[in-house]
Amino acid sequence: MKDWPDVVAFALSLPETYMAPFYGTPCPKVNKKAFVSPGREDGSFHVMSPHDEKAILLATDPDSFWQTPHYANWPGLLVRYGAADPERVRNVIRRAWWDRASKAQRTAFGARP
Repeated sequence: MKDWPDVVAFALSLPETYMAPFYGTPCPKVNKKAFVSPGREDGSFHVMSPHDEKAILLATDPDSFWQTPHYANWPGLLVRYGAADPERVRNVIRRAWWDRASKAQRTAFGARP
């Protein structure tokens, strides 16, 4: 994903996703919950991620996944635009969507990516 419009386009391709304000900025949401946002750092976007998965992503691909002190205790991390493994980034976004989807939405979607 080369920029925020690419991230938004992919996120909106997921079931029942829509744009709505998140901390004053329009972001993709599902079930009234944001799962990606532009982030606070140039060249990156923010994606929600459970702490255990976040730790793995930070350790295994620090060129793509990173954080600042602002995100250190938050269940999410930053993703650099143009990451080397776009399919891995899409799967992280899919998991963030799934984690915030309703039970009915999860059932319709299938197993967690």
